[in-house]
Amino acid sequence: MAHSLLYSLKPKDQRGSKPRCHWLAHGARPRVAARLTEIVQPWATVTETDVWLPDGFRDLKEAELHRPVAARLLDERTQRQLGRWWLPRDRQHARSPNWDLASTCRIDGKPGLLLVEAKSHSGELQAAERTGAVGSSLRSIKRAMEQARLGLGAMTRSDWQLSCASHYQMCNRFAWAWKLAALGKPVVLLYLGFLDATEMQDLGDPFPDHAEWERQVHAHSAPLFPKKVWHRRWRVNGVPLIPLIASTTQP
Repeated sequence: MAHSLLYSLKPKDQRGSKPRCHWLAHGARPRVAARLTEIVQPWATVTETDVWLPDGFRDLKEAELHRPVAARLLDERTQRQLGRWWLPRDRQHARSPNWDLASTCRIDGKPGLLLVEAKSHSGELQAAERTGAVGSSLRSIKRAMEQARLGLGAMTRSDWQLSCASHYQMCNRFAWAWKLAALGKPVVLLYLGFLDATEMQDLGDPFPDHAEWERQVHAHSAPLFPKKVWHRRWRVNGVPLIPLIASTTQP
């Protein structure tokens, strides 16, 4: 049974962080909700009435928040606002950052969103160093990134460096989390390390424990913003934005 589920993924997606995200979201809804809550408590709570993408192995799609695939996670108005902020008006069907796992949740007792960027080995942190966007899409993304840089700097009273040319994946993750909070949606942005993914040794060093995962995330984020950003409840016009580093073992 387990193998048949795994083989529903493309061959290149059958190891590393991708299948582990599907396993994390697979099974009875109360169990999935409990797993996710355990990872993010006490900052947020996920219940069996929440929705998540991917939905285990039932729905393999990852969330692009401005597109119809994420309609269960966000209202249509917020989706449109996100799309018009990130992309030119004539490119609204273009791709936006997709999330390894996204779930509705409760943050400070209010409906919010849990956004997960997952990694299983050191090489994955270096992925997507620059955007592949060109032309009007690149100009629009640069404008959005600059708005987020200024907003995050004001939120934390710190200097931020967000770029389309370096550390692009982490930059866009924080930019989108900030924009959601600016639109009134509480957000937990979770960098999740899967420990002991020994099958990935040909591509990078697996994370042996939480301390090593956290050390690598701090090192990767150091050129972008100060260490104090992590594990604090920041507010954008009163709306929580909570960046977290967590780890779990998911065979």
